[in-house]
Amino acid sequence: MVNAVAISNNRSQDRRQSTPFFCSFHLGIKAGRRIGERRTTNRGEPVYVDCYAAHLMLCVIGILFLSMADAFFTLNILANGGKELNWFMAVLIEDSVEKFVIFKLALTSLALILLVIHHNVRLTGRMRVRHLKYMVLIGYSVLVGYELHLLELAAAY
Repeated sequence: MVNAVAISNNRSQDRRQSTPFFCSFHLGIKAGRRIGERRTTNRGEPVYVDCYAAHLMLCVIGILFLSMADAFFTLNILANGGKELNWFMAVLIEDSVEKFVIFKLALTSLALILLVIHHNVRLTGRMRVRHLKYMVLIGYSVLVGYELHLLELAAAY
């Protein structure tokens, strides 16, 4: 009788495995146990949540940080004799540097808010908006790297 009580009292143990810091489930590379959305009757319709994952917010913060770095490096390149190819941003820079920075960060922030709200919406087949955010993060990283390369070339001359 004592053994039966000891066996049934195992509920206090946590049987869940710890999730690693980076997991292929986070990026949507590997599908989880649930296939598709929870309710299969809503196929094709957007699925919205009220709580967002931490890795999603890290991606958003990374994009904002890279956007600020892009604005800073763009202004440095222009100070070293470069030329802004985006005509709208060129007009803003000629008018005021503060307007350029504020407008650039506001536009990026508003776009990110919309992307976060719709992060589960399917764009095509298996591609969702959350994958688009990671592509934007990679694109901004490449752009900032290119701008750093341009600044190194300008410093060499």
